[in-house]
Amino acid sequence: MNRLYLSPPYMSGLELELVKEAFSTNWIAPLGPMVDAFEAEICACTGARHALAVSSGTAAIHLSLMLLGVTAGDEVLCASFTFAGSAFPIRYLGATPVFVDSEETSWNMDPALLEEAILDRMKRGKTPKAAIVVHLYGQSADLDAIMEVCARYGIPVIEDAAESLGTLYRGRPTGTLAPLGVLSFNGNKIITTSSGGMLLCHDGDLAARGKSLATQAREPCPWYEHHAIGFNYRMSNVLAAIGRGQLKTLEERVARRRVIFDQYTRMLAQLPGIRFTSDPPWGRSNRWLTCIRIDSALSGVTPEEIRLALEQENIESRPLWKPMHLQPVFGECPAYTNGVSENLFNEGLCLPSGNGLSDADLNRVVDVIKNTVRSH
Repeated sequence: MNRLYLSPPYMSGLELELVKEAFSTNWIAPLGPMVDAFEAEICACTGARHALAVSSGTAAIHLSLMLLGVTAGDEVLCASFTFAGSAFPIRYLGATPVFVDSEETSWNMDPALLEEAILDRMKRGKTPKAAIVVHLYGQSADLDAIMEVCARYGIPVIEDAAESLGTLYRGRPTGTLAPLGVLSFNGNKIITTSSGGMLLCHDGDLAARGKSLATQAREPCPWYEHHAIGFNYRMSNVLAAIGRGQLKTLEERVARRRVIFDQYTRMLAQLPGIRFTSDPPWGRSNRWLTCIRIDSALSGVTPEEIRLALEQENIESRPLWKPMHLQPVFGECPAYTNGVSENLFNEGLCLPSGNGLSDADLNRVVDVIKNTVRSH
């Protein structure tokens, strides 16, 4: 049987014509008209005033932290239940991540625990310099509550919307409600440029500073002049052409992913011990990945047993993110936990959810899960 991947790239056909245009005009080197157009189209899609196309979502987080003045010795609040790329850039700058656990509704940062963490860090003489909130698996965090807490203590927020392009929070696109937002176009995201990301912001001065830092901090001189340390973080014109083609079908992609989620729910929710998340009351998820929780006591089967059964049939699945506060590399970092993310990691599994997943493919996944549960 052909391999079913978790979220492989899905090409609409529009990408190739734009890539051909980049080649025919010889705009192959980094930057060019495709990058400018992609940034403008992302702004039109999200409502951000400024967008900066960069080499990855991680690069965009790194730049965001720099723009907020994070330096060595600072502390930065960060969701614990996330991919490591949300937290690594904090370490790039010599700062310390302070991890905050999740709430049950959206699996994202718990606003009450966030305030507890802030007050405790302030008691210890360390007011956090920034907070990175993640919209996990395409589900928006409880952003109003989080922003209110951070505003109370003067802490700027970065929205890590790497997984949530197309997700709405109270009718507005994620990544645009905080001063700085981050998108990812990695190969498994809802739209891809094979690799790449975007920094979103509303402040023109911040955008200009970010652009300078991402372009080796070169001064506007006829020779190469540098007054600051910069980075080679800009996106290539060819990759931007792919992104433009992908972006044109974003709403169709979100609609299809939501259909896939609904089909899984309809076909699996009656199994004992299998649970799905609903859209949080404050937003519409893009359903980037369909994730299930498996109560082993009720189902008689563990997530790992289901994963291995799927793998036996050449189907990729994956545990939910292992929380950052449980990662050895962050073992010495402060963490404010409530057990939610640890339970999610122990109980959760991501299922194939790509836009190219056919109904027959989905039935194949469902049959394996049903047979595994029933055999136990």
